[in-house]
Amino acid sequence: MEKFGKRFDGKVAIVTASTQGIGFGIAERLGLEGAAVVISSRRQKNVDEAVKKLKDRGIEVTGLVCHVSNEQHRKDLIKNTIEKYGKLDVVVCNAAANPSVDGILETKEPVLDKLWEINVKTSILLLQEAAPHLNKGSSVVFVSSIAGFHPPKGLAMYGVTKTALLGLTKALAAEMAPDTRVNCVAPGFVPTHFASFLTKNEEMRKSLEENTLLNRLGTTQDMAAAAAYLASDDAAYVTGETIIVAGGTPSRL
Repeated sequence: MEKFGKRFDGKVAIVTASTQGIGFGIAERLGLEGAAVVISSRRQKNVDEAVKKLKDRGIEVTGLVCHVSNEQHRKDLIKNTIEKYGKLDVVVCNAAANPSVDGILETKEPVLDKLWEINVKTSILLLQEAAPHLNKGSSVVFVSSIAGFHPPKGLAMYGVTKTALLGLTKALAAEMAPDTRVNCVAPGFVPTHFASFLTKNEEMRKSLEENTLLNRLGTTQDMAAAAAYLASDDAAYVTGETIIVAGGTPSRL
């Protein structure tokens, strides 16, 4: 069993879309480091299963159904957290959708709306609810993507919404300073249910691995470690920044 420090003892963290994949990995890491974590996703069954897994690891956890585009769900997520724990220290915005592999000029309006809504707008709306409850020294972490720097074919519009999160990180870091830090993790390719095309297609997987310097895809634990750093006091002088966790996949200069 991994041995982690306890950087989040006495802290309360909300992680959206956190019953599997990167979101679950982040919630697990924060919990193993001592946080009380509030996890959520759209399906009760997934919430129940994830809560059980985390409890089995000795983590203090509450699970709620939260479809991030549902206003009442967002309000309830914050309200229930404050009612149960009396405070809020960390918010990790991880919910994302990628309903299309069309080129941008072929993407239908309802798909464009869904991409902007889930990947960008709902994070803003959730933080509008959360902000009044965030403690001094609190932290917000967005989960963007390497695709935000170079939107690839087949993920182009998704990539552009992830580019928007890079700007949102900078803008909110200024707005929420000095009491709350706002940072961002940009994962490389991680074989999760969300990115199931990676696990299924051996050829694509190999070419992505070869495109990294470390010759492997990322793991949910790699992403969780970066998010935990940004959310912790180890990053007390870091705000408005994006950490790329992509094994050296070409990104920015």
